[in-house]
Amino acid sequence: MTNPILDAITAPDSTADDFAALAVPESYRAVTVHKDEADMFQGLTSREKDPRKSLHVEEVPVPELGPGEALVAVMASSVNYNSVWTSIFEPVSTFSFLERYGKLSPLTRRHDLPYHVIGSDLAGVVLRTGPGVNAWRPGDEVVAHCLSVELESADGHDDTMLDPEQRIWGFETNFGGLAEIALVKSNQLMPKPKHLSWEEAASPGLVNSTAYRQLVSRNGAGMKQGDNVLIWGASGGLGSYATQFALAGGANPVCVVSSDQKADICRAMGAEAIIDRNAEGYRFWKDEHTQDSREWKRFGKRIRELTGGEDVDIVFEHPGRETFGASVYVTRKGGTIVTCASTSGYTHEYDNRYLWMSLKRIVGSHFANYREAWEANRLIAKGKIHPTLSRTYTLEDTGQAAYDVHRNLHQGKVGVLCLAPEEGMGVSDPEMREQHVDAINRFRNV
Repeated sequence: MTNPILDAITAPDSTADDFAALAVPESYRAVTVHKDEADMFQGLTSREKDPRKSLHVEEVPVPELGPGEALVAVMASSVNYNSVWTSIFEPVSTFSFLERYGKLSPLTRRHDLPYHVIGSDLAGVVLRTGPGVNAWRPGDEVVAHCLSVELESADGHDDTMLDPEQRIWGFETNFGGLAEIALVKSNQLMPKPKHLSWEEAASPGLVNSTAYRQLVSRNGAGMKQGDNVLIWGASGGLGSYATQFALAGGANPVCVVSSDQKADICRAMGAEAIIDRNAEGYRFWKDEHTQDSREWKRFGKRIRELTGGEDVDIVFEHPGRETFGASVYVTRKGGTIVTCASTSGYTHEYDNRYLWMSLKRIVGSHFANYREAWEANRLIAKGKIHPTLSRTYTLEDTGQAAYDVHRNLHQGKVGVLCLAPEEGMGVSDPEMREQHVDAINRFRNV
């Protein structure tokens, strides 16, 4: 059975008029969670909760298109940790987000449904635009920035991340990217890098933008040339972009990993200072309630061995509870610990003497505003930063993809094919791709 939308996307001579003339289907396939299953994992530990049981692939109605919005035919998407959190209903069910958003206006009421179409990344083609959209038209190849804002408050006009109605699309809103069609606001759209396939272009979005704001932006650590940057999980979905930004920006990444294989990935990216925390046996907690300051000191000494005697200017923090005390300790006087997420626990403990008496700063960083995301995507498009895609799944196998991310069985990012029938499609600048093909495939080759 042919798909007219896919046929138009793959035809070499399709025009904007051709896409505008396409009939938008009444329904589409999407990855969902169900509201009536939000308690299905009650009594289980996080590790015991299985996304394969909660994620469904089903036909859902195409949502009404509103002002300032676009419908996008999704060729590929990817799995982020927020998709895992949604699938295991932690820390809360995302239906609480949809209910709250649905009360904002008659238009947002569309999002409050008994199912949630998830996913915060996409690469695809604009199908339709709503009233007031002038910068984009049907047929444009795009990727999506996953920040949804209303911007009716003055608070968001200096930094849209401060908008009181700031939400993460596909996590705190409905109609996300793990689907054949997605609903986005026009100020989420950015040009698709021409030298990448659909699945490669879909994979950087959320994590690349998050790492850019956290490390490079003046809203984060404001990294400069020559900075020593300690990066936890430096080969992972977030840390691998931080490592690339540090190298591209003339900084010196000190990469913390947990295996030889992950150390090799960091070396392949160009990093030289690498600490395998498992091989070197760092244990920052004596027990559940007591940290071991001697381990902080041993860790700091190891860092100085790798930096020529210097402490780190910036710590790129995201593990949270397990590492935060060590992070505060090893940062140089006047340095910055910039934190987003807390994958090992949200309750951070540190010795405040090492913060206040050494004039260090802790900066909270969450995702990125449109400008930061645009800059991060521009660096991808210019071949300065590269995707970290390691594996791609079909839409039907999204549950397995989320399970693998939940169990940390992956490297870098994992992609999901939506409308795209196979990997490797969508490259329109093969010459540029050839210049960077080894870097593009770096995570696939481990």
